[in-house]
Amino acid sequence: MTIAEVCKKYDITADTLRYYERIGLIPRVPRTSGGIRDYDEESCGWIELMKCMRKAGVEIEALIEYVALFKQGDETIDARKGILIEQRRRLEERMADMQRSLDTLNLKIRKYEQGLMKKEQLLKEKHNGKNCEACNTAFQGRETKKVSNVSIDW
Repeated sequence: MTIAEVCKKYDITADTLRYYERIGLIPRVPRTSGGIRDYDEESCGWIELMKCMRKAGVEIEALIEYVALFKQGDETIDARKGILIEQRRRLEERMADMQRSLDTLNLKIRKYEQGLMKKEQLLKEKHNGKNCEACNTAFQGRETKKVSNVSIDW
């Protein structure tokens, strides 16, 4: 495959592909007799792996080390596995952090939804269920507004 085809297939820029090759994340890509990169199945496998690992937040330095060990052969299997285990641990840690953030956001959203519903109900009761221009105005803004002695926090 040409570099353009690979870029399209993996949604990656040509500059990124060249950079990955230059720093050793992708082993040297075979070339045509005219010197054009000709990405084969093995090259594409490395591209998929690197894209996946980078998307997961794996640092380039760890990937460079992994590829260097891979090139040394089977005697480095344990070391490569160790790198992957460590990267998995870090990813799980980031995922746990993200889950805590998501939980906090969901809680905050629920509180806003519950609070808004309570305040809407208070206003309806205050005005006997009638549509009130002052109430409508209060719900359009984001700051705290005082409406008929009812404070509404946004």
